[in-house]
Amino acid sequence: MNLFGFCNLSIVPCRREPSDKSEMTTQLLFGEHFEILEEHKSWVYISSAIDGYKSWIDRKQYLSISKETFDKLSSVSAPFSSDIVGIITETTQDISFPIPIGSCLPFIHNKEFSIEKKTYNFQGSTVTPGAKPRRSKMIEDSFIFLNSPYLWGGRTPFGIDCSGFSQIVYRLNGIKLPRDASQQVEQGETLDFPEEAKPGDLAFFDNEDGAISHVGIILPDMQIIHSSGRVHIDKLDHVGIFSEERKTYTHNLRILKTLF
Repeated sequence: MNLFGFCNLSIVPCRREPSDKSEMTTQLLFGEHFEILEEHKSWVYISSAIDGYKSWIDRKQYLSISKETFDKLSSVSAPFSSDIVGIITETTQDISFPIPIGSCLPFIHNKEFSIEKKTYNFQGSTVTPGAKPRRSKMIEDSFIFLNSPYLWGGRTPFGIDCSGFSQIVYRLNGIKLPRDASQQVEQGETLDFPEEAKPGDLAFFDNEDGAISHVGIILPDMQIIHSSGRVHIDKLDHVGIFSEERKTYTHNLRILKTLF
C-alpha cells in the first residue's frame, strides 16, 4: 500500500481498535511520522516511525506524505520542543496551535520548516539530540512533569503514563526508548543492586503475574520519580517503591537498568 502520514496536530489519540470508544494505547505528538499498514472506514492502522508502535488513528487527524518525505524524515534526527508548551503556526493558513514538550520539529531552520506544501513557524525552545546525555539534565527534565496526572497511553504533561514519562524524558536527552515498560526493560545493562544505580537510570517493577508493569526514573538519595496517579517522587529500596503518603510499598522492584 505504501501510504504514509505526518502528525500535524498537537496530540492525536491512538487506539487499540478502530473506534472512538476503544482504549487509547498511546498518542502521537506533533511532528511524528508513520507508515499506514491498513485502512478501515474512517480509520487507519499505523506503525510509528519513532518507536514502531502500532495503533489505529482517525484518518482526519494527520497529513498524508509521500514515501520520499517519509524517508527524509526517517533519515534525520529532528530537534524536539523543550518548553512545556510551544506554539506552531501553519503559515500557509495562518493557523496557530499549541504543541507539547517532546514534539518533533523536522528540518527546522530559523524557526521554520516545511512538510510537503505546508510551512510551519515555531515559537519556543528546542533541544537537538546527539550530545552525550547528562544525568543532571535528565533529572531537570523529569521534574518538568511533576504532578502531571496519570493517563493510560498519555505522553504529555497534561496526562502521561509511566512508560510515556520515561520515553519522553529520555527523548529530550537524545536516547530513544520503545513505548511500553515491557519493551524498555530490554534496553541497557542490568544493575545488581539499587545502590549501584545513578540518577537517570531506570527501575522496572512487576505485577502479581511477574510481568513488567511499571517503570520510573531514579533520583539521587534512593528516590524515584514515576507516574502513578500523578508524576511524583517516592522512596526506592531493594524491595520496591515505598510511598510516604500511603505508608506502604506500592510497587515490587524487578530489575534496574542503565542506558548511559
